[in-house]
Amino acid sequence: MLMRVLLADDEPFILQGLSMIIDWEKEGYEIVKKASDGQEALDYLKENEVDLIITDIRMPQINGLELLEKVRTEKLSDAYVIILSGYNDFKYAQAAIRYSCMDYILKPVQKEQLLENIRRVTKKRENMMQEEIDSRRMQRGYLMQNMMALLQGKGKEQNVSYVKENFRCSEGVRYIHICLNDLSALEEMSDEEVSELKEKVFEQVSHYLREDADHLFKDFFVYEEDYEIGFVYCDYMAKEKNLTEEAFMEALHKTAQSGSEDLPVILLVGKRVEDIGRISRSYSSACVLRSFKGFQDTKSIYYYEKEVQVNPSKTVLCKQSLDDLVAAVDQNDTLMINKSVDHLFTEMDRLDRTRETVTMNLNWLIFRLINLAAEQDESVNQDEVLSYISGSVSKEEIIRGSRAHMRKFACEYAEYLVQLRKNVSKGILAEIENEIKEHYAENLTLRELGQKYYINSSYLGQIFRKRYGQSFKNYLNYYRIKEAASQLIRTDKKIGQIAEDVGYHDLDYFISRFIEQEGCTPSRYRKSVREN
Repeated sequence: MLMRVLLADDEPFILQGLSMIIDWEKEGYEIVKKASDGQEALDYLKENEVDLIITDIRMPQINGLELLEKVRTEKLSDAYVIILSGYNDFKYAQAAIRYSCMDYILKPVQKEQLLENIRRVTKKRENMMQEEIDSRRMQRGYLMQNMMALLQGKGKEQNVSYVKENFRCSEGVRYIHICLNDLSALEEMSDEEVSELKEKVFEQVSHYLREDADHLFKDFFVYEEDYEIGFVYCDYMAKEKNLTEEAFMEALHKTAQSGSEDLPVILLVGKRVEDIGRISRSYSSACVLRSFKGFQDTKSIYYYEKEVQVNPSKTVLCKQSLDDLVAAVDQNDTLMINKSVDHLFTEMDRLDRTRETVTMNLNWLIFRLINLAAEQDESVNQDEVLSYISGSVSKEEIIRGSRAHMRKFACEYAEYLVQLRKNVSKGILAEIENEIKEHYAENLTLRELGQKYYINSSYLGQIFRKRYGQSFKNYLNYYRIKEAASQLIRTDKKIGQIAEDVGYHDLDYFISRFIEQEGCTPSRYRKSVREN
């Protein structure tokens, strides 16, 4: 957008000359007003905004210095001001400087001198806008740090206070995962394609939320795959739109889906908590839903309160058949696994294999299998095991009687337990670390690395987290940002080029990650380190 210029001089030929002496549009400006005296200029400024004022000192009614004084004292404009004068008098310059005049130019105005001044204005404006952007990013990054502490249940009083002061809240809060829900399709896409798809969904939902768009978060990482957007819902949102909570969620889902034409979007709605200080409970329940939804009816919106419950009075647990199946899995006995699956399905058939029966028996089986994994390695992340299981088992297949589906899963899980028993972490993690050092800018995933080194990707993620105290993806991002920081110091590359070099194709996302890790923007980091 062109910067707006007001010219003020009581000499018509001066006004004409100023408007013709340079190519204003080429320099990024447009002349929006030519005032023949100070009063005309003042009246215009009371109703209109400008970015640059160029005014003569000697004018009728109100002179240039008086105009400048009124503009500043009455706070009519924060525009840059250049004073023109035929008087080489220091008193005039002093007065002009007192009211934040940018420069004081003697007539006759020279083209090069005027060009130099307006280019200084352009530079100052660009720097100011960049500082505002950096400031907003810093504030957003700090808010995300405090919010992350609350979500993970590590929030202290100062975290809660900061979030409440800088984040619109009300009673009644839920954490919601807005998820892209076709894992097989997403795994075939590049990081850039996934990022673009998420951005489209993010933009659509932001437009729906309007002033509450700051309740959306793109950059929270808990699981290895990053296919979701976080959203902190408060009760006032539905009320202000005159909607029930469920109607609000339906509209939210419809809007999110409009940003993803080819892939389904689902909402995982965590349980309702009293206020933002208890958001970790809602967040953890939404995480449980992420895994648990694999065993529920396919739908667009999952509510924790509705999904994570079974009425045991209407169902029967096939305990002996389940115990036999668990024992067969533990022993990696394929023949026994097949027999146990047959016994389990025969017993459920006798009970009509209702949805409630399948859910109850699956839940018990999952509980036992997670315990088996924990017995092999107490550091095993149960949420990750649950995610692995839910990605492998389809309740719909079991209801339809697919014994082959259950046999396949049970045999794969038996192999998974074999890997847990092996002491594979020592050599494998050294190889993975070398992969990161050599290929950090590429689209590395645990799934591909697991295939390359013949190890279950879920287990690889668990031993990686145990060794490094963070997920593979977070470690990869940490390494990329450290390399970016090094390039900022050692080279004069543009920030966008550095972002590309270390594997980020979305500049805003790169800057957001850099702020989160280093506490400032890349440009400020480079300037600070070099100055010191």
